[in-house]
Amino acid sequence: MKRKIITTGDGSKTIQIEDWNEQYHSIHGAVQEAYHVFIKHGLSLFKDEPVSILEIGFGTGLNAIITAIEAPKSNLNIDYTGVEAYPVEAEEVAELNYIAQLNASNFEDVFNKMHNVNWEVKTDILPNFNLLKREQNFLDITDKEAYNLIYFDAFGARVQPELWTENIFGIMYNALQTNGVLVTYAAKGSVRRAMLAVGFKVERLPGPPGKREMLRATKL
Repeated sequence: MKRKIITTGDGSKTIQIEDWNEQYHSIHGAVQEAYHVFIKHGLSLFKDEPVSILEIGFGTGLNAIITAIEAPKSNLNIDYTGVEAYPVEAEEVAELNYIAQLNASNFEDVFNKMHNVNWEVKTDILPNFNLLKREQNFLDITDKEAYNLIYFDAFGARVQPELWTENIFGIMYNALQTNGVLVTYAAKGSVRRAMLAVGFKVERLPGPPGKREMLRATKL
C-alpha cells in the first residue's frame, strides 16, 4: 500500500497510508498523542522500578523514543518489546522529525539505533533501556504474564477491525502480569465491551487533542 510522510497538527511527522486514509498517529499531533496516551496515562503509573513494556505497533518508533527519554525521570529500567507486522523503511525514518520536535538532540543516536538494530535480537539501547523488535502479526502473540504495561497502538477499527476484538484483547490480557495496564487511544464502546468481556477493568479517560476520550484497562 502506498505510504507518504505528512505533518500533524503539532508539527511532528507521521506516515499516512493513502489507500486507507489512515495515519500511524493522530493528525492532530503525533507527539502530543504519544505523550498523553502512553506516557501520562501509562508509563507515569510506575516509579523506581523495572518495567516491561509491550508495544502493539512499533511503527515509527515514536513511543519507544519518548519512553527512553522519560524513563530516567522516574528512575525506571525499561525492557521494551515492539511488535510490528510491517516495518517502516529506512527512507521513511529519515524523514521523521521527532528528535527536533522533542528538543532531544542528545537522543538522535538512540533513535537511529532503535531502527538499525536487528529484529528478533534483544539489544541494550541505553543502560536503562533494552529493546526487542519482533516482526510478527499481533494475533500470533503468545506471551504469558510477561509485561507490566502494553501500549496498544494498532491501526483503528475502521481499517483493521480484527485488531479490536475479544480475541485480541484476550491475547493482551494473557500477556500482562497481574495489575498490568493496557493503554490505547481508542474509546469505542465495542472496544470497551471487548476488554470487559475478557476480564479487564476498564476506565474512560480524557483523550488527547482531537479525541474526547481514551481507554485504560487493568488486569486485576
